[in-house]
Amino acid sequence: MNSFPVKIPNWIGAQEQPTERDEWFDKLNPANGKFLCKAARSRQADVERAVALAKKAQPAWADTPAVQRGLILHKIVTEMQKRQSEIAAIVAAETGKSMKEALGETGGAIQCGLFYASEGQRLYGRTTTSGAANKYAMTIRQPIGVAGLIIAANTPIANVAWKVFPALICGNAAVLKAAEDTPATVWIFAQIAKEAGLPDGVLSVVQGFGEEAGAPLVAHADVDVISFTGSTDVGRVINRVAAERFARISLELGGKNPLVVCDDADLENAAKWVLLSAFSNAGQRCASTSRVIIFEAIYEKFRDLLAEKTQRLKVGTADDCDLGAVINEGQLLNMLAAVEKAEQNGATILCGGKRLTDAEHKDGYYMAPTLIENVNPHDEISECELFGPVALLFKAKDFEQALQMANDTPYGLTASIHTRSIHRAVRFYDKVQTGVAVVNAGTHGSEPHMPFGGRKLSGNGSREPGTEALDVYSELKDVYVNIDPMQV
Repeated sequence: MNSFPVKIPNWIGAQEQPTERDEWFDKLNPANGKFLCKAARSRQADVERAVALAKKAQPAWADTPAVQRGLILHKIVTEMQKRQSEIAAIVAAETGKSMKEALGETGGAIQCGLFYASEGQRLYGRTTTSGAANKYAMTIRQPIGVAGLIIAANTPIANVAWKVFPALICGNAAVLKAAEDTPATVWIFAQIAKEAGLPDGVLSVVQGFGEEAGAPLVAHADVDVISFTGSTDVGRVINRVAAERFARISLELGGKNPLVVCDDADLENAAKWVLLSAFSNAGQRCASTSRVIIFEAIYEKFRDLLAEKTQRLKVGTADDCDLGAVINEGQLLNMLAAVEKAEQNGATILCGGKRLTDAEHKDGYYMAPTLIENVNPHDEISECELFGPVALLFKAKDFEQALQMANDTPYGLTASIHTRSIHRAVRFYDKVQTGVAVVNAGTHGSEPHMPFGGRKLSGNGSREPGTEALDVYSELKDVYVNIDPMQV
């Protein structure tokens, strides 16, 4: 933590810079509520300066062979490996999670970076036949231009990797708007990128709030592609503003993800994955399990097992803890209000439902892991993403009703089923209306070489990461070559 600065500036043109107005905001430690650092409060003028430098730097970066771009990105990955503990310490301090969990997240970011660095050798087009004689047809990939990247704070270094690496390997320059709750994670990544030899202007970082820094980035006429991870409400605004000027848009939004437990499931394994999916990372994953749909034949048995295990979970920042703090007090208060409203409407709080106020936790933003039953499937808490350690239990009479309940949601990001039946498993992953389906594990756990994204209010159909992300950050150009065989 020796590298943790008191002030987190912008990185514009690979140089640390304050904002034009020299404004700053305070970042607090979620684990104890104490002051952690100040971060630059960027506004439109700062965004315009970053975009101008990106636009100027992008042509030379695009002209750099993709293999050479990949080698530079590989240097970034190598430096991340050397400084993995340092990065993880910053992630842990900013998010209120354990060092063990932060190290795992940083390792995932490194894997993602390695995958995309290697894609510099595989930016495939295709050759095919033509219907005309002496004519040859092919496609090639080309960069779009300037990419505006806006990330969430839940897994900050992983979110950086998911967006920056594919944007850069395709030959774009990028302006990254950091999440206001995790400014230092993005700061250290930009520092590493500069030290690894990334050309000036190819990556800029603007700190600040969404309305003041994110909105000008989305609206900027010289930003050719926007990639956003965050809430559906904000995604809807971004979609409207960026679509007005025909920018390309990638939206990875919220989820209200179901995990179905059948009457033939391994209940111990199912309980393990419910706990991991619902409560690890303090439930702050778009892919977290928030709706547990249980066959009525085993409902009481599984509910009691789950409640018993939930009450044994350890909350804190030590490596033996199961979950840490939520990212800020506002987020904590929102979920407490949602749980209180659900209880007033007749829901039963099986465990949790409160802020932890004992001596160890009272100064931080800790929500007790919470299980709730007797909730109407269309109550507000059933259809709104809380982004915290809160899971709802529902009863289904059989497989068909469980599948119907799983799909009866405005969202469609991830889903899971626990069963010993291959017939149920295949039927479920074929018919569940999500972008990700899992058998006998959690609703989370994406891998960097696989596409991730959702349907309905969970996204706009784009997929990141995987090779599918290359379709977000590159243009396909048809090329036709006509020859005159008489000139051979």
